[in-house]
Order: sequence, then C-alpha cells, then structure tokens
Amino acid sequence: MATSRVVSMALLICFFLLAATSSVNGYSLEVEYNPDRPLSRMQLHRQLTALNSAVNISVTPQVLGSKGESSEWVTVTFSKTKGAAIGDFIAVFSPAKFDGSECMQDPNSSKTHLPSLCSAPVKFEYANFTSPKYVSSGKGSLKVHLINMRSDFAFGFFSGDVDKPVLEAISSVIKFKNPKAPQWPRLALGKQWNEMTITWTSGYSEAEARPVVAWKWEDEADWKTSLASTVTYKKADMCGPPASTVGWRDPGYIHTAYLKELGPSAKYFYKVGHKLKDGKYVWGEENFFKSAPNVGERSLQRVVVYGDMGKKYRDNWMEYNDNQPAALVVSDALAKDVDNYDIIFSNGDITYADGYLSEWDQFVDQITPFTKRVPYMVSIGNHERDYPGTGSYYTGHDSGGECGVVTATVFQMPGENNDKLWYSANWGSFKFCVGNSEIDWTKGSEQHAFLEHCLSTTDRSKQPWLIFLMHRVVGYSSAADYQEVWGTFGEPNGRSNLEDLWQKYKVDIAYYGHVHSYERSFPVYQSVLVSDEPSHYSGRFNGTIHIVAGTGGRALEPFGPVNTTWSNVKNDQVNGFVKMTSSDPQNLLVEFVNAVDLSVVDSFTIKREYQDVLGCDNSIQPICPKVSTVDYS
Repeated sequence: MATSRVVSMALLICFFLLAATSSVNGYSLEVEYNPDRPLSRMQLHRQLTALNSAVNISVTPQVLGSKGESSEWVTVTFSKTKGAAIGDFIAVFSPAKFDGSECMQDPNSSKTHLPSLCSAPVKFEYANFTSPKYVSSGKGSLKVHLINMRSDFAFGFFSGDVDKPVLEAISSVIKFKNPKAPQWPRLALGKQWNEMTITWTSGYSEAEARPVVAWKWEDEADWKTSLASTVTYKKADMCGPPASTVGWRDPGYIHTAYLKELGPSAKYFYKVGHKLKDGKYVWGEENFFKSAPNVGERSLQRVVVYGDMGKKYRDNWMEYNDNQPAALVVSDALAKDVDNYDIIFSNGDITYADGYLSEWDQFVDQITPFTKRVPYMVSIGNHERDYPGTGSYYTGHDSGGECGVVTATVFQMPGENNDKLWYSANWGSFKFCVGNSEIDWTKGSEQHAFLEHCLSTTDRSKQPWLIFLMHRVVGYSSAADYQEVWGTFGEPNGRSNLEDLWQKYKVDIAYYGHVHSYERSFPVYQSVLVSDEPSHYSGRFNGTIHIVAGTGGRALEPFGPVNTTWSNVKNDQVNGFVKMTSSDPQNLLVEFVNAVDLSVVDSFTIKREYQDVLGCDNSIQPICPKVSTVDYS
C-alpha cells in the first residue's frame, strides 16, 4: 500500500471518530468510523457535483466480453492539472447514470433533502494507490477488474475524500457486449438424493426469454432440455437500510432448474441458457458435474466444510466490508483442488454484503469456479439474516436490511421453506442436518422439531456418518468473544437445547462457523470429556466431536485465556477448510487444510462398525444406559 494512501486513511480515522447523524431517504444514518467497512463510510448525502475542466478521466476498453467473458480488466487513466490532493479518489458505478434524480425525499424532514447520490458505488480507490507521485504530477492510472453486472458502468473522479465527496469528472460509459448473458451457475442437491439443482443469474426476464438447462449423461449423444423457474427481489422486499437505500442494486433474475432421476455417481454435462422470442438460444459455457452417490453406496466420498468466507476484490479496490483478507486465497484454493472433493458446505456468513447488494454479484463470481462443478450447500448466518422486527432469533442489524431475502433467492436449498433455510441432505454414507442459528432453535420450536426428525430418521446402516451444521456455535468454543464478552463457551442456551439430541442420535461431528478460527473438541457431553484420545477414535459412540471452522476468509480471531478440558486442538493462524473423506462405511478421515498450500494442519480418524453405532460405551455411566449383550450376526 502506498504511504500516501495510508496517510489518507489515517485522516479518515480522525474524522470518523467523531460521530455524526444524517438522514437519507427517511432513515437516520449513524455515521461512525468502522475500520472494517471503508466504502460504507462514504457520505453520499454530502456529495456535491462541481465538474472541473482541469480533470480528465478515461477508460479502456469500453466494450467488454466480446468473446463471451463474464469479467475483464480495464485501465482507468486520469489527470488533474491543478489541485491534485491526497483525498482524490475514483469510484465505479453501475448503472452508469448515478445522479440523485430518482431519490425519494426525506418524509421526516421539514426541509427538502435529496441526496446527490442515491446508490453507493460498486467500489472505489484512491488516485494515488498505484501512482504514488500523483499529488505532485496530477497524473495516474488504475487497473480495475469488472464483472458483468447486467448493466453499464461509469467511473467518477471525486475530490474531498469520502466524508465530503465532490464529483469533478465522469468517464464515458463502459458496457459488456451482452449484459444480460446467463452466468454464475451454482449447483446444489435436490430434495431427493438423485436430484441436482442448477441456479444461475441473468438479465433476462421470463417475458423476454425462457430459461433452460441443456444436459446429458456423458455416455449419451443427445441433450435433454429442462425448463427453469425465475425469481427476483425488489427494493420493497428489503427490511431496512442500507439494503433498502444506498446499498440497493437490482439483482437481475435468478433461474433454477431441477434435474431428476440421475444415476448414482455419474458424470453429466450441462449448460444454462435462454430461448429468445425469435427461437434463438443464448448459452453459457458448457460444464459438468458428478451426481450424488446412492444412499449407502460404498465409494470414495469427500466433503468440504467451512464458514465465514466473504469476498475480496482481485484488483484490491476498496469495498464495503473489507475484513475478509483471505477470501480469495480460500476460494482460489478450492477452485484449484476441485477435482479432489465432491460437495461443499458453506456454514454461514456467506458474503458479508451487509446490505450492499452489488457485493452478492462479486461473491458469486468469485465462487463460480467450484460451484459450477460441485454442489454448494449453504447455511445462513447473522450477516445474512439478522434484522430487528423480522423474526430473527437475534436482534442485531448484521444483515444490513437483507433479512435473509437475498440468500433465499440466490441459493436454492432442499428444505421445505427456503426462507427458513433449514434442511437435510444426503451424500452417500453422509447424512447432514443443517440448522438455521438465526431462527428459534430452542425446545418446542418448529426448527427443534425438524432437527430431531432429521437426526432420528437417519438409517445408520446406510449412512454411518451423521453430521450437524449450524452457523453460530451452539456447542463448544474457546473464542475470546464468548469468554470475555458473554462469559460463555458458545451461544447461551445452545447446548441446553440441542446437546441431548446430538447424544441421543449419536451425531458424529457438529460443525460451526461464526468464530473466525479453527478449534476441535474431544468427544464431549454436557461439558464432560468422554474420551481423551486425541486423534484416532474407534469403537462405540460416546460423545460428539465439535469443530469450529470459521476460517473461510474472514480475518482470524484469538482464543480466550481459559483452557478447557474438552478443547483438543486450537488454531487461530490459518485460513482454510475442513475436508472429510470416507473411503468406506467404517472409516472416516477428517482434515483441516491450509488454503495457502493445501497442507494438512490437523487431522483425526473415526473407525466404527455398525454394531458400534447401535450402542455406546458403558464405561461412561451415567451418560450411556447399560447395554446387554446382543447378537448382531
């Protein structure tokens, strides 16, 4: 980072330590410095326009995606012959028209108050970022990575820094050749083990074109065609600011097709597209996937789990919530290693968009290299769901007004109600019960009943590995925040409402995110260590192993000072993911993988016969009832 950029940010810190309050579109905005959210500090309601003939800004190329690319690099060149300053910055907007003509008046103000900008830029960067002599020379250039966001782009040159931005020049319009093109396919499991869901994004409404998926088994010559459904969401669907105000951006259209009656562990080719009114088709690239193994199938099966990824721009421009420094490292590692795993579970805090909706496009573009190849299953976190008055179990503002609507639209999971986003999933020898930590999960709740049904209906003779996932830690964590802020080792009431279910139905592993570190417990029940074996488990079940893996990209967090007996392995230095490998129904290998070099940081094994699943270890009375001798032959 250039020294002058650091100085500029330091000046911002001094300014924003002084809180101010403004009103935009009828909402009171508390302006407060937050080092994790650089672009959200931009004071759009204070923006002025003062076009300056001494400022020039140009962008090349102006037409993108001429060969069907969904992203391209462009070069922004700018000059200011008089008055170049350290606070000058460049911001990119989409759509290209970014004035305040469509902003609503503040109904609570006695004065007319129209923000000069009613939509935040996609991202921004200081003029001196890669041109450290900019202030003295008045000249500079920047490389920018643009993705196809279904609309045109324009760059604005601003002075005055982000606290009092003054628009001094606007570039010409930049466009993708086909801004409506289908892109970003993301696979997910269907409700049945032999179904695959394919979801993608485009700019085509159903009135313009019919969304379709062409697909075939690898041994077939002819393509089948399946129609897809189309959904979207509107500004009125957002629950509050910034999603309903400056963070709003039209999401385009989300299309989903369901491929059914697939063969087990078979390779299928597919491509998403649209049939236009004139009968012609617009297709995305051809991809392939491997269908799920049959329930109980004896084969090599590999599952990836992580939480708290977020996104990071490849051009390193400023974004809204710039606290996921390793998001690209982890996502690029998963893209590189995609041939060596079969399915991914992203365990909440998916994008950290926090109401700035252009971030969702940036995120799905980032993960497409692996979501187009393997099912990508999500659970919902506080940064997707929480908002006051929306039925959230927690009352924070963490979703920035999204209140789960965006997540439930962008990703289609196999639950009965995608808005509630709890579901079960099958992958061969694995059964997954995925909870929603942001909606009531206590005893007597609808979700608690679902979780018990999911766990209790697992056929352990076919699916020996029973896995629980939920974003917040409702089990065990040594995180500093839990210890020092709440005086707990997890969410209050978590274990008291769920631990009996894990023990009763013999849940092998419970996964969590939320805490941005890696931690693995010994097998434990009611805070009692039931096995002190560190890494090789065999014989009858006696307690669930709890794994916190909020290591998908968010900045890592320290552990608290208390060392508990149930905590086995701790690591707050590595971003990466957990990988489970089942080579046969009796053996499970679990590894924590460093995304930087794909090295294994921690590992353990479980070896268990079906007879072991039926009972538990009598040596840990009174946790397990006394078990009489049974002939399993």
